[in-house]
Amino acid sequence: MNNQKDRLYFRQLLSGYDFGQDNQIAQQMINFVYFIGDRETGEAVIVDPAYDVNGLLGILEQDGMKCTGVLATHYHPDHVGGSMMGYNIDGVKELLEHASVPIHAQQHEAEFIQKVTGIGQNEIVAHQGSEVISVGEIDIELIHTPGHTPGSQCFLVENCLIAGDTLFLEGCGRTDLPGGDPAALYESLTHRLGKVPDDAILFPGHRYSHSPFASMGETRTSNYVFLPKSEEQWLAMFGH
Repeated sequence: MNNQKDRLYFRQLLSGYDFGQDNQIAQQMINFVYFIGDRETGEAVIVDPAYDVNGLLGILEQDGMKCTGVLATHYHPDHVGGSMMGYNIDGVKELLEHASVPIHAQQHEAEFIQKVTGIGQNEIVAHQGSEVISVGEIDIELIHTPGHTPGSQCFLVENCLIAGDTLFLEGCGRTDLPGGDPAALYESLTHRLGKVPDDAILFPGHRYSHSPFASMGETRTSNYVFLPKSEEQWLAMFGH
């Protein structure tokens, strides 16, 4: 999706298809990477760059944009790079070799990103709770949504919600991995993301459904993770 009508520059790219076409892990994991930028200033941030950093930067350059930062939804290697399933995935470490830019992460995630990727503490900007950062004149709200990992975060920009692995069109992030917390994820989905309006468009971290995006209202109606009406019901269905 590429919005050509206004100042906001926004692109959704699918790993293994739009970039990293020769990378079998990228094709299997079907991660989404997002570009958010200001067309007038030419600045852009990349959400969860992984697999093919050169390819991603090349697409940005073709669009007349320049990477000025990275937004990390969480520390898992398929989102920020590192070792996974015996494979080494390119990510933020390789991107920093091309551009000296800040890596924006929640404070609870910073240490894990360092360990997984090998980048330095001084290269990560750690955020607390929900904050707003700007790329050019475009404001991006960082929403701390723990549950999949302690420092998972979503990004809200002009009624578009980039949700990482917190929420998919069908299902939500796993909570049985290190740092997962079912009760925290229930609170994130129902309260922290509760302020996101129904007409906002959900952009997930993976393509686990036929459609690449959908409205939050449609997702709240059709996604089974919203069926439980209490934390007790949620934990009975999704706890472990």
